[in-house]
Amino acid sequence: MPHATGSLARRAGRMLRTSLFAQVLLALLLGVLVGRLWPQAGSALQPLGDGFVRLIKAVISPLVFCVVVAGITKAGDLKSFGRIGVKALIWFEVATSAALVVGLLAGNLVSPGAGMHIDPASLDKGAVDARTGGGKLPSAAQFILEALPNSAVGAFAENSLLQVLVLACLVGAALLHLGQKRVPQLLPLIEQTQDVVFTLVGYIMRLAPLAVFGATAHLVGQYGLGAMSTYGKLIAVCYGVALVFLVLLGLALKAVTGLSLWKFVRYTREELLLALGTGSSETVMPRMMQKLRAAGCRDDAVGLVLPTGYSFNLDGASIYLSVGTLFIAQAIGVHLSLGRQITVVLVLMLTSKGMAGVPGSAFLALSATASALGVIPAAAVALLLGVDRIMDSMRVVTNLLGNCVAVFAVSRWEGALDRVTAKQVLAGATPAGRAQQPAAPAPADREEPDGAAVAPGEK
Repeated sequence: MPHATGSLARRAGRMLRTSLFAQVLLALLLGVLVGRLWPQAGSALQPLGDGFVRLIKAVISPLVFCVVVAGITKAGDLKSFGRIGVKALIWFEVATSAALVVGLLAGNLVSPGAGMHIDPASLDKGAVDARTGGGKLPSAAQFILEALPNSAVGAFAENSLLQVLVLACLVGAALLHLGQKRVPQLLPLIEQTQDVVFTLVGYIMRLAPLAVFGATAHLVGQYGLGAMSTYGKLIAVCYGVALVFLVLLGLALKAVTGLSLWKFVRYTREELLLALGTGSSETVMPRMMQKLRAAGCRDDAVGLVLPTGYSFNLDGASIYLSVGTLFIAQAIGVHLSLGRQITVVLVLMLTSKGMAGVPGSAFLALSATASALGVIPAAAVALLLGVDRIMDSMRVVTNLLGNCVAVFAVSRWEGALDRVTAKQVLAGATPAGRAQQPAAPAPADREEPDGAAVAPGEK
């Protein structure tokens, strides 16, 4: 028995040393414990999570630029890249519309706000303004204009992914036009820069458990667990709808590509747990790009579809907006007819596209929806202030998986998916002949004790 106990302890210790998943899970649990027992200390740990997010954001723009430029030049066909973009936008619109409709159906069936009898006059509109900074969502014309860079350096300095994508497309097109004979050294330099950035990501990822611990402790310490009981029904509905939507996404992925979403979740469990713990999908974008490329998706499809999805394919946010709108209406006793609910879908289809990177964007979108309906006071949006942060985990994971499914689906649609490699990688195997990406020897780059090969550095 002592020998068995010692062997178990050694295995657990080895797992903590080599498995990022185990490290992040332990950090998540410790963060909840510290935030619950010592709320003030937990609230003070927010800089740990914020610092990690800043480090990751520092490498996202150069990484996206390098991957997109290399992808265009390797594909050798700018028309193919354009088709990928158009097909991605079509997929995004269908997916977000489905998320909105599923959310409205669930909100009508469960009625999470029924029986609350809230007087809108008792709500503080200033609380919403404080959360959003008094800003507003950009109009369609402004959104398109802001996607165009007015400074090459500014696009990277402001970390504007859409502007970086536009620059990358222009540079990739220029390289294709000039050809390898006229710029023979530039493409290898871009690929080497890409390798350097991926190596930096490997170093930064070593701080992931610390970031998850700080972010979780701050969340629990700042907001407590009381909101879980006050808004329990709304939380259950949103998370339940997200689960149903992910099942539908899994069925769509299976029908389009023959791949399993559950196997992809296992393959990316470390990244999903990290995104959940930090409340940010941006923290795992570089790793997701690596893993999607390793799973048989062509570079140009990954480089274009995944970053673009961060602005145009917010499935989790769409679910939250549709359920939240019905919750507010039910809580203050306003009945929304079928016609008005259709208006909700149409308005949210527009406002959800301008949400990325806008502070308090969910409240701004809800306020815009309330104004369009004309029967919900803008102050009623304040009802969701107490639960908004708890919804981050649902939004982040659903958004992230929705974008990854989009990469697979569009890649298959465009003939840019190696399904044999994808099935092998998602099954835990390493396809023969696929070279390893130079990367820092981060714990997550090693093989898991259970034999499931993670190898995010594979190309």
